[in-house]
Amino acid sequence: MMKKLIYTILVLLPAMCVKAQTVVDSSFRFYYYDQKLSMFRDNTTVYADGVFTGDSITDGGEWAEFFPGKRVLNRGISADNTFGLLNRVDELIARQPKHLFILIGINDLAKNTPPEIILNNLKKVVDRVQSGSPKTVIVLQTVLPTNEAFSDFPKHQHKTKEIALVNAGMARLAASAGTELLDLHAAFTDANGQLDARYTNDGLHLMGAGYQLWIKLIKEKMEW
Repeated sequence: MMKKLIYTILVLLPAMCVKAQTVVDSSFRFYYYDQKLSMFRDNTTVYADGVFTGDSITDGGEWAEFFPGKRVLNRGISADNTFGLLNRVDELIARQPKHLFILIGINDLAKNTPPEIILNNLKKVVDRVQSGSPKTVIVLQTVLPTNEAFSDFPKHQHKTKEIALVNAGMARLAASAGTELLDLHAAFTDANGQLDARYTNDGLHLMGAGYQLWIKLIKEKMEW
């Protein structure tokens, strides 16, 4: 009886461990992603002063208008995550930008992707850019807080702890990889640890005042 019990445990234990492992949703492809990426790849720009990449928060910015006199490209894709960014990093490298601004991660967290996987993807992005475009100054930007008073994006809310872990890891990555770090999170957080309601109307995305603050922070950091 004891031998049979031990045998049963040995057979079932690996399956139980696999079931207990976190299932990571690494999907990123959908019609808008493919539309935007096809346009990006058709672009023949070889050099840019700045490339802004990330998800909808970057996608929503009128970056060329924000920085007149500079060649600036918007490479944000709404709903993108770190898996999608890693998939399209070669297109960013092809632009050989002087500065590459990266803001990504909240959509990963909305899918409950563990912070360590997000950070590993970011490290791969940084490694590939540094290898393929060694003169590019990479600016990692911390993930913004959300505002839980809004109900528009419930899957993105209540991620305060996870956002903090990603941002702490991002700071370590910036230090070890020799990239710049722009702490957007601190600048956009109110006294209650939420995305300041002055800058959002849905608890996740930015209004004009939010972009103006972002521009101010970039200019102070990069002397643009």
